[in-house]
Amino acid sequence: MIHSRNRRLRVNESIRSLVRENILTTDDFVMPIFVMEGENQQEAIPSMPGIFRRSIDLTVKECKELFSLGVKSVNLYMKVSEHLKDNTGKESWNKDGLMQQTIKAIKDAVPGMIVMPDVALDPYSIYGHDGIIENGKIVNDATNDALARMSVSHAEAGADIVAPSDMMDGRVLAIREALEESGFTDVGILSYSAKYASSFYGPFRSALDSAPKENMEIPKDKKTYQMDFHNSREALNEVFKDIDEGADIIMIKPGLPYLDIVSKVREAIDLPIAVYNVSGEYAMVKAAAQNGWLDNDKTIIESLTCFKRAGADLIFTYFAKEAAMILNK
Repeated sequence: MIHSRNRRLRVNESIRSLVRENILTTDDFVMPIFVMEGENQQEAIPSMPGIFRRSIDLTVKECKELFSLGVKSVNLYMKVSEHLKDNTGKESWNKDGLMQQTIKAIKDAVPGMIVMPDVALDPYSIYGHDGIIENGKIVNDATNDALARMSVSHAEAGADIVAPSDMMDGRVLAIREALEESGFTDVGILSYSAKYASSFYGPFRSALDSAPKENMEIPKDKKTYQMDFHNSREALNEVFKDIDEGADIIMIKPGLPYLDIVSKVREAIDLPIAVYNVSGEYAMVKAAAQNGWLDNDKTIIESLTCFKRAGADLIFTYFAKEAAMILNK
């Protein structure tokens, strides 16, 4: 005779929900947003169905809708005009730049929205790299100086949390010190501590035209600063260093192929963990759903719940708006 029957707790939805270990809510989501120059402008991103580049006015409108759905955090990326790009990234700390204007506009219109601007040089670089190029190499410390200036300008514009995604060594400390010296002691740092050199970023790079440029004199990829996807212990090393330097939240990127990393980091630290459900992951689900191979809504919720189960607290996802609509039903 069987005394222990696990199926007793699966008999119906009421019992299943009673003993459910992980619950997905709209509070978990951060919506990445692409911003472009102009007014009343919106451009579809072909490789990311349902995702758009928008001018500031339409971005503000989108943020209002997101907030009404319960999505209270956005992560900002700029589509920078070619004539503003160079090898220094100086446009990234222009107080009247597109990013700075966008931050101010969102905070004015939706004060409760948590605004997390991306901190990296690739949208501003003529080379499409996250750092400054000297003698054919991405230089670390000069890049950190630029990232610190960028972060302070974001804080001045009203950012709540800055999100360095570059993977330079020591940049969290450089940013923390610059923020402290400028009086922005309450501005947080969400550090992309374990960001892998992944093939899953393709649609994102096409959205911002931020892929490394073809040039024999510079690296053709980002493998000299982003992590090798073969490694996991290295991720913990990166995480511990960023915590020591003053990071408030730790990011693992990409998401679904790296749930083992999320789990390892969760076991090792008490700080909040963010995970990025990246553009390639989004594109795969959308393509399969459009072909009738997957149920769109069920796959979205299952995928996002996996991040919570692995130990993530925040989920950066292009599904944020759609998932909020599904959950709000």
